[in-house]
Amino acid sequence: MISRRHLLQGTAVAAGAAVTTWGGVDAAQAAPGRLTNLAHLRFLLDEVPLRADAVHTTWQVAQRPVARAPWTYADALPGGGWKRVGGGSYDPVTGHWGQGAYNADDIARAAVVFVRDWETTGSAQSRSDAVELLRTLTFLQDASGPYAGLVVLWLQADGTLTPSAQPTELPDPSDSDESYWVARLLWALGEAYAAFRTRDPAFAGFLRERFLLALGALEQRSLSRYGRWDIADDVRVPSWLIQDGADATAEAVLGLAAFATVDPQPRVRTALSQYAEGVAAMGSGGTGTWPFGAVLPWTHSQSLWHAWGGEAPQALCRASAVLGDGGLRQAALADVGSFTPVLLASRGPYNAWSPMPGEAQIAYGAEGRVSGLLAAADLTGSAGFLQLGGLAGGWFFGANPSGRPAYDPATGATVDGIEFDGRVNPNSGAESTIHGLLAMLALDAHPTAAALARSITGYDCAGAAGSGGGVRRARRRRSRGHATVGLDGRGQLVSGRVCRCATRRFGARAGHRSRWRVGASGDRAAGRRPGHEHLHRDRRSRSAPPARHARQWWAAPDRRGRDRRIVATVPPPDPTATRHSRGRDHHDR
Repeated sequence: MISRRHLLQGTAVAAGAAVTTWGGVDAAQAAPGRLTNLAHLRFLLDEVPLRADAVHTTWQVAQRPVARAPWTYADALPGGGWKRVGGGSYDPVTGHWGQGAYNADDIARAAVVFVRDWETTGSAQSRSDAVELLRTLTFLQDASGPYAGLVVLWLQADGTLTPSAQPTELPDPSDSDESYWVARLLWALGEAYAAFRTRDPAFAGFLRERFLLALGALEQRSLSRYGRWDIADDVRVPSWLIQDGADATAEAVLGLAAFATVDPQPRVRTALSQYAEGVAAMGSGGTGTWPFGAVLPWTHSQSLWHAWGGEAPQALCRASAVLGDGGLRQAALADVGSFTPVLLASRGPYNAWSPMPGEAQIAYGAEGRVSGLLAAADLTGSAGFLQLGGLAGGWFFGANPSGRPAYDPATGATVDGIEFDGRVNPNSGAESTIHGLLAMLALDAHPTAAALARSITGYDCAGAAGSGGGVRRARRRRSRGHATVGLDGRGQLVSGRVCRCATRRFGARAGHRSRWRVGASGDRAAGRRPGHEHLHRDRRSRSAPPARHARQWWAAPDRRGRDRRIVATVPPPDPTATRHSRGRDHHDR
């Protein structure tokens, strides 16, 4: 049995089952100057028949019994293009997959992408895609019965529901309890309701009804435990999070915040406040102390952070803006201002820290960092968060262990994963595509960050947004050092020159400092040297081979202006590390 908390090494998709092949995309779907290109996501979409009954029905199902959904996976073909694939083993006799062709998680998040694109561009095609995805998503929701408001996860290509998938997932059946997919339904319906409320009141009314139906299911379950606390690893943790997770709950918070922005009814604001309070309570640590300010995703572990919890800072920023809650703001800024620089200084957003970085890097984790930082920039007006968001966005354009772009603006495809050793998984399934596009939508809304994201690969940066400093291209130093980044005490980005100390000489230069260029913050003129984060090899250890021992340290000035170092060991790349054959998401947990 597979628990959603298990981080598995692969996926159960049948690699040899051909479904649909495709040789390319229409690059014209990307507007000039925009990073967002929906072509690959539209390639993943397919028509699906909706077989209505007393429990499963949707908007105008009698008049329109066919809607749309994205295939779960897309395997790269040797000659270019992709093959659309479902989840689980494929049965050629029935045409069914062990899990299904489509799933509620990807349908919900794809709907968010198309809603946001429609709001940004006014695209009629994006509006149509959003409506059809929302119709499919609400079809998967139980409209009545003992599980009213909850959601079936998997759907076959012929419209057959798969409440119990193979391999088994929890909850089983998938609509028997609250879940990630209920949280994501709330996210999609909340954002869609806000977008359609004045433009299509009838459809918005349907979305509102289904949103409140899902909220009612949560009120009977996790929200009924509000105010109760558990003890896990000797730490007090909230008992009212969805499936005991800040990860799933944060995505519900995004939908609640969007809904409450346009319809601030007390019931929704109360749920938003309670869930956001629980998510914020999972933040802990600080500079030099695990988990470095991060919001931990699971109440049952104080030693695990995973990238599927990456939407928490964005959610807290949006909840803080709606509720005016300074505590939520503080938790969000601690995550993006302290933990994210740790990730950047540690070669990028590895998918799991337990507590050391492990597993591949995937678009889900990278997008969460970008969206969280840009939401923090919107909330605070900080140029530092804006530029740090651009630096984090560089992951999609080559600032990752492979040195190659993970996202292609010409096709809209995002790779499924990048390994410790730089190997790239060229597949481009729904989750990777969706989170790549969520990052691009956020960058397109912040041109300064977008320009920086596309410019920093292999380079360092100087200057603050709006200060005239701009982005500078420096010489590559592939074998001689690494970039350093950080924020000062006011949220102002500072960036250091690439260290010149060669690894083979580092033991004799343990105290070497990189010189700093600070934009318009004035720290240099004031004689202050902001703390920063730096990753390099420490060859002084005799307990392990020099090339396999790394330390991460934060430097802050003492009273005499000298660095004092806070050190944490960082594991080396592991050639036997987890192989994400498809950069999988929580379906394999």
